[in-house]
Amino acid sequence: MTAPVTCTLCPHRCRLAPGETGYCRARTNRKGHVVPSGYGVLASMALDPIEKKPFARFMPGSKILSIGFYGCNMRCPFCQNYTISQTAPNQNTHRISPRDVLAKAAALKESHGNIGVAYTYNEPLINYEYVRDTARLIHRAGMINALVTNGQCADAVASELLPCFDAVNVDLKGFRPEIYSACGGDLKTTQRFIALAAAHCHVEVTTLIVPGLNDDPGDMAKEAAWLAAIDPDLPLHLTRYFPMYRAAKPPTPIAALHTLQDIAKKYLNCVFLGNV
Repeated sequence: MTAPVTCTLCPHRCRLAPGETGYCRARTNRKGHVVPSGYGVLASMALDPIEKKPFARFMPGSKILSIGFYGCNMRCPFCQNYTISQTAPNQNTHRISPRDVLAKAAALKESHGNIGVAYTYNEPLINYEYVRDTARLIHRAGMINALVTNGQCADAVASELLPCFDAVNVDLKGFRPEIYSACGGDLKTTQRFIALAAAHCHVEVTTLIVPGLNDDPGDMAKEAAWLAAIDPDLPLHLTRYFPMYRAAKPPTPIAALHTLQDIAKKYLNCVFLGNV
């Protein structure tokens, strides 16, 4: 009988028996190799404003073809996009090859001024082979690659992918290890990813502010100071939480967002509020 193998993509390091799928619902042991369960299976595709990713300081006013898969290697109880990130493939998914994504992106460039492709909506890096293959084609065609990610991946995966990317937005859940434990992730892994990405391309960071979880002013000061040590011009987005998935707390008070913005601005030059 074939022995189990370890998926080395993220900190979970799932030990998978033959045919078994990992914590992310998107990677499977097939004949002794961990591969994407649904290479090229998309759950969503749309032409979005670049600001929606969000990017505030990267090609503002542009539109970008956005694609998303299914599954995620975190379990945030407040997930704002849980209908695809916390599911497996269903009747709403469809398969499209990297070359077909390139063709779609190029056609939208001609008709709607599309600048490239954004890999977003769920956690793209759990499907990193497809992201890599598509991003290389887009890069060679002279178009833009943008990534929206939780940053929960091995350094080797980040180093392979980042040279093809022009912009990355990293979802930083908070600045205490306990916050990441509650969400099924690892803070230091995301910190390393942010630092690696900042050495390659334009980086922005988003923190969804959830009452009682990551709205502590002291934590925000530490987060902003750490980001400023990388680059004080690095944009930080503080976005308003709304009850979704398994979280029933009321929405983030807008006054609390303004307080945290004022704290972050003591360290960073560009701090934006979202969903307000």
